Amino acid sequence: MASAIAVTPFRRAICTRSITTSTSSLASVSDITASIDTAIPRFPINDTAPVHATIHHFPSLEPLRFQEYPANYLRLPTRRDILHRAVIFEGDNHRRGTASTKWRSEVHGSARKIRPQKGSGRARLGDKKSPMLRGGGVAFGPKRRDFSTDLPRRVYDLAWRTALSYRFKKGELVIVDNAMHVPKGTTMDYVPEMLRAHGWDNAAGRSLLVTLGPRPRLAGLLSGRHGRTLTWDEVDVKDLLELGRIVIERDALSNIFAMHRWDLHKNWNRFQVKRDLPIAEELEKEDEDELVYEMEEFDEDVEATEERGEDQPAQGEQSYQVVVQGKY
Repeated sequence: MASAIAVTPFRRAICTRSITTSTSSLASVSDITASIDTAIPRFPINDTAPVHATIHHFPSLEPLRFQEYPANYLRLPTRRDILHRAVIFEGDNHRRGTASTKWRSEVHGSARKIRPQKGSGRARLGDKKSPMLRGGGVAFGPKRRDFSTDLPRRVYDLAWRTALSYRFKKGELVIVDNAMHVPKGTTMDYVPEMLRAHGWDNAAGRSLLVTLGPRPRLAGLLSGRHGRTLTWDEVDVKDLLELGRIVIERDALSNIFAMHRWDLHKNWNRFQVKRDLPIAEELEKEDEDELVYEMEEFDEDVEATEERGEDQPAQGEQSYQVVVQGKY
């Protein structure tokens, strides 16, 4: 006799509870409400606004003022592809390509066959200039060649400003207003201690010091362990990305911008760069021992001229003599 069994599905018990919240007596509720008439923009930052960079004094790094730079100089987006193309372009152009070997036709020696073709039981050989013999030619050896590649000027200049923008956004671009001279008579530990005091030593990543002109005393005291010093016309894009930070003179940065904005101005030749030719008065303030400054000015006053024991000059005549000794 068959029996029917009724199977009822299992139902999970559902518990419902009500949760009520109340404001704490210690909390304060503000009645201030604000209404926004216009929608908040998705990108509130204006990428075309000028960039304000802080100008410092060397070596104390005291902030002096703000300097405005266009947004397409120090606020460009980081394009890794453009930076990669620029670094490869510089690396290819720096290759000398002077490796060269001699083929058997270029080796000096006789063309006489070493041994007969048959009968010796050994391998066949021609002359002694064979690549299989010592002193012979080199098979498939390197020859002089040109490894340089091409890169559009616009792309290369854009890579320069992209690298500087990348450093500036990371806070690794320090702009100084004055020349980075080292006073005479300083010890060998002057520059390393200065870098260590500012956190620019080897422990925090080496520093790149970019100057307007050659600074032999700074380069002599700056050991390669803590950083490098280069002039603005010796720097490459790879140098801007290689070390921990960049300390650059303001005039040197202006020269870099003037020479690398082909994609912004077609008539870029009208921009003249600044040269490292400071006047004698500035050099005298920096180092009095290495500067001999002589200026003779003749007035129209007859009495002053007679006291010097010189002839009276013509009206309005002035003569200046500046003698600068030593390299800066």
